[in-house]
Amino acid sequence: MGVQDHRIEAAVTRYVVLTNRKRAIVALVHTVVFLGVSFVGFVTVVRPLETSSPVSAWILATVYLVVSAVLWTLTAISRRAVERLYFALCATSAAFGLWRQIAGDPRMHLAVYVRVMLLAGAVAVGSWILRGHGAAPPPREQADAGMAAEEAGE
Repeated sequence: MGVQDHRIEAAVTRYVVLTNRKRAIVALVHTVVFLGVSFVGFVTVVRPLETSSPVSAWILATVYLVVSAVLWTLTAISRRAVERLYFALCATSAAFGLWRQIAGDPRMHLAVYVRVMLLAGAVAVGSWILRGHGAAPPPREQADAGMAAEEAGE
């Protein structure tokens, strides 16, 4: 395998967004929180979005639209299949939330179930990504003490 082949392989196999353990944890925590929020959909009723709808309904639809767009962008720029799957699950969940906000419950109540399943899948994939980043590094003091002990020959 040549040097150029190695560079191509490294570019395809590395993460683009979830590049380290900290980012993976932040993403996973957000996904777990939104999974919890999606369960609220089982007990709430969403009316179709109309010009006479309250401002809060329009704000929520706008938030879903922006979040969906950002997550689809992250899906597009991700290189690793597992990272792309993670963002695609999250983006699809947000898109179903937007569709439910626009169409209302009579037409889109199924979206609640789909969102929960998609976010549960995203939590599983996010956990897999986090495991792939390995264990958390030891705290700085412990690492420094370990290095000092090695240098002293202990």
